[in-house]
Amino acid sequence: MKWYGSNIENRGKGLPRSILMFILNDADTGAPLAVMSANLLSAYRTGAVPGVGARHLARKESRVVGILGPGVMAKTSLSAFMATCPHIDTVKVKGRGQQNIDTFLAWLKQTYPQVTTVTVVDTDEEVVRGSDIATFCASVATGDPSKYPTVKRDWVSPGTFLSMPAPCNIDEGMEAPEIRKVLDFTGLYETYQQENPKPVHNLIPAVGVRFFDLVDEGRIARGQLEDLGRIAAGDAPGRRNDDEIIILSVGGMAVEDVAWGTRVYRNALANGIGVSLRLWDEPALR
Repeated sequence: MKWYGSNIENRGKGLPRSILMFILNDADTGAPLAVMSANLLSAYRTGAVPGVGARHLARKESRVVGILGPGVMAKTSLSAFMATCPHIDTVKVKGRGQQNIDTFLAWLKQTYPQVTTVTVVDTDEEVVRGSDIATFCASVATGDPSKYPTVKRDWVSPGTFLSMPAPCNIDEGMEAPEIRKVLDFTGLYETYQQENPKPVHNLIPAVGVRFFDLVDEGRIARGQLEDLGRIAAGDAPGRRNDDEIIILSVGGMAVEDVAWGTRVYRNALANGIGVSLRLWDEPALR
């Protein structure tokens, strides 16, 4: 299991917003096999899904990336974009605090020296406008979707790929059927709709949840919503032309952290990495 602790106020305590653990048990006996930090597991899985999206939905010649929120999600998302779109040479970034921006810029300079143009911008519009790939990676409080970072249709150029692994809203123009709306896993959002009071976007800020709320309100057709897994499997089309605007909702699935964490555990065993913990010499009260 992925054990998820998160509090947006953690930043004021010098802690990450999310403090995560991965716990693996033997499926037959239930005995514990591993306990490890899951922050890196979660971070790279979060970025990997936008990378799959970029592979199938971004223009291969994409050069300009706009980033809202220069934190962990931004670093792993950009890493995935760089792996799938090798022509990227320009990054625009907007952040809340200078320290976060400076940390991100230092990491970017060291990790991707081929990015020759880096600009700090002041508005969400500047993040999106003129970008081949735009991503919102900022953590915000939930409860009021009007305060979530919002994509406005007038900002978006033809051919833009929008990757949204963090809170996001859209304006009425982005509801149009010609804007392709892709979900990382449709079943996740269907379950959100079944288990939570409406509108669900008040509680779960992923833009894909907003898509389903719009379906419930009769404002968009259910058939507008596409599934990234089907696209990656070749059962549905990826990008069809250079002018399509495509927005991907990344809700995140902890089962992927568990699957990857299990691989990490097996690699650690094979390479003699880690610390073996002796839980008992003999079980007490047996």
